[in-house]
Amino acid sequence: MQQYVGLIHQEGASDYGLSFPDFPGLITAGATVDEARELAEEALAFHVAGMIEDGIAVLQPTLLEHIEADPDHGTQASILVRLKIA
Repeated sequence: MQQYVGLIHQEGASDYGLSFPDFPGLITAGATVDEARELAEEALAFHVAGMIEDGIAVLQPTLLEHIEADPDHGTQASILVRLKIA
């Protein structure tokens, strides 16, 4: 089972956002970190299933170490999000 890095971010009193460096534009959010993580698994599966359906190659996940070493990473928390496709 593949795992992709998700970056958690929050501005002010907003919900927790979660974005994927390997999939620019794929963003989800939740009222709590746990909800954002849960919704991230659903969003990732939906996005990747659409890519496969459209014949778009899905690249292997970038290693967490590479993302955290990127100077653009900043202070965002990193989590691993499992890709679950039926």
